[in-house]
Amino acid sequence: MATPEWVKRMLTVRGIAFEELRHPESFTAQQMAQREHVSGHRVAKVVVVKAGDRFVELILPASRKVEMERVREILQMPGARLASEEEMHSAFPDCEPGTLPPLDHYPNVEVIMDRAMEVEGDIVFQAGTHRDAVRLDFRDWFQAVEPRVESFSLPTPVLV
Repeated sequence: MATPEWVKRMLTVRGIAFEELRHPESFTAQQMAQREHVSGHRVAKVVVVKAGDRFVELILPASRKVEMERVREILQMPGARLASEEEMHSAFPDCEPGTLPPLDHYPNVEVIMDRAMEVEGDIVFQAGTHRDAVRLDFRDWFQAVEPRVESFSLPTPVLV
């Protein structure tokens, strides 16, 4: 499977220059960063949260992890939780599980970016499959998606 047409169309329509990348199958954002030879600080991963009856896309660097208590505070939803794989498959059927691109493609799904994701230059993200990714300029992505910006992540501990 190649980069889904809807991802390419969305970026093209918005006038965003991007590069399609193809890599061996990867199931985590950090693994994809390794396969693409990119720092995890430049890989935008998507974590989906279920807040009541709605979904929220959290965008953060692959090198960080979500601090759920902070997310609950931001959303003002004490019951907010990570969405299950089944819920994500139902809500985002045009992506393989765990490969949701950080785009505002889905109606009524808020996109919130962690402040740590803001970088100069390019970012990379999964493009709807475990083998496809997209590289583009952070500023272009940010201007197109216009995510809400908050702080909700912590560095992932380095295992020695």
